[in-house]
Amino acid sequence: MAEVIYCPHCGAQVAPTQRFCTHCGLDVRGPLASPTASAAKTVPVTHQNMFDSATTQLNGWTGQRRKVPIKLGSMFSEVFKRHTEADAETLFIVGTGHTTPTLQQVSDSPVKPWLFSRVFVIFTMTIAILAGSFFLFNGEKMYISLIFMSALAVPFSLLMLFFETNTFRNISIFKVTKIFMVGGVAAVLATMVLYQFVNVQNLTVVTAIIVAMVEETGKLIIIAYYVRRLNARFILNGLLIGAAVGAGFAAFETAGYAQDLGLSVLLIRSLGSLGTHTLWGAINGAALVLAKGDRSLTGLVFRDGRFLRFFGLTVALHAIWDMPVPFDLILQLGLIVVAWITVLVLINAGLREVRTLQAQT
Repeated sequence: MAEVIYCPHCGAQVAPTQRFCTHCGLDVRGPLASPTASAAKTVPVTHQNMFDSATTQLNGWTGQRRKVPIKLGSMFSEVFKRHTEADAETLFIVGTGHTTPTLQQVSDSPVKPWLFSRVFVIFTMTIAILAGSFFLFNGEKMYISLIFMSALAVPFSLLMLFFETNTFRNISIFKVTKIFMVGGVAAVLATMVLYQFVNVQNLTVVTAIIVAMVEETGKLIIIAYYVRRLNARFILNGLLIGAAVGAGFAAFETAGYAQDLGLSVLLIRSLGSLGTHTLWGAINGAALVLAKGDRSLTGLVFRDGRFLRFFGLTVALHAIWDMPVPFDLILQLGLIVVAWITVLVLINAGLREVRTLQAQT
């Protein structure tokens, strides 16, 4: 069985005949490459399934070419445990000048969000009451409220998941809500402005690509604004900022569609929002901060290969989602899975960043 050697610094694969890592430039034969570390990185070549290959490739875009173990059961294990209101309040008060932890206090353990599920339950109860009032008692005044709460339910609940995932605890719920509301509307406005330069009438394969480019660019403009305004330096920060803009965009867009097409579109778009704008925004936000690092947000960041790969992926996911192709439901389920795998890989990269920064400190 052949053996593959990995760089002890970045984890990239190194051919047996190479002296320097092609990814980070480390002299893998030199004194800085400890024998112990090199031996630890020497592993037998094993066959990878499609899932492992995907996580390996995506993780390679973040700087470490290894597969990422996805353990959803462990990640969401806290959802089904009992938590008090005090536990929820503790999560909501983070991000202030007095409640932001130091770098050494930041946890690099696997994230286990749970509060988002309680937020979703609250939305579900509210929507049920509004729907009952509207359908049973002909409460026409409840119609607009029913549309808006239904449009908010899934995107805002997902946003709370990303809020919990930000283990740096350095962005408050007030800032997150402001980005969600103002940033979401601004992203819609930016998209409307960009649409003035293109002509999209009938949805075809080509126009679906144009729509994807326009909408992802519109959201990216606002994400970049908040990344620069908050001087976001950590991947998990970018993930949260991007999710906030994407969730706001999704909520306002869905409300607009429901106003035109009626209540039936709410269920379809709510199910679809499990893996669309909120996740696409999160991916782009994380990729932008991944490429930016400690630097200022300049044009060089947008030309960085790490950002361009993830941005190209979200444009592709968005374009395929909109394309008029057969087997829509099966295809969309696959796109949701791809988006979530990408998000989980970026979360893993964010936690790896925590460990690296703490080790450097």
